[in-house]
Amino acid sequence: MKLVSRYNQPMQVTVEIPDPYASYLVPEGGDAARRFLEDAVASAYRERRLTMEQVRQLLGFATRMEVDPFLQRYEIYDYTVEDLEKDMAAMDKFLGARPA
Repeated sequence: MKLVSRYNQPMQVTVEIPDPYASYLVPEGGDAARRFLEDAVASAYRERRLTMEQVRQLLGFATRMEVDPFLQRYEIYDYTVEDLEKDMAAMDKFLGARPA
């Protein structure tokens, strides 16, 4: 697994997992390095240690649109009460502007 250090140099991380437990952490045939990278990135994003752009770059996604489904798999939703209020105001404005 390669992570980017604060000095922009790739960091190699080795994790030793006893065989009896490996299947609990990574499904058979799964890419363990990718799984652990994704878990670490999701955790760091949840704790606000990474931005969405950093998530995109670390996971090699071409666009931000690929980040949202990734975050949803980890039940991370960036939709605040303020976002809801803005959306509701916009919907009220839209619906109020339509002829009855």
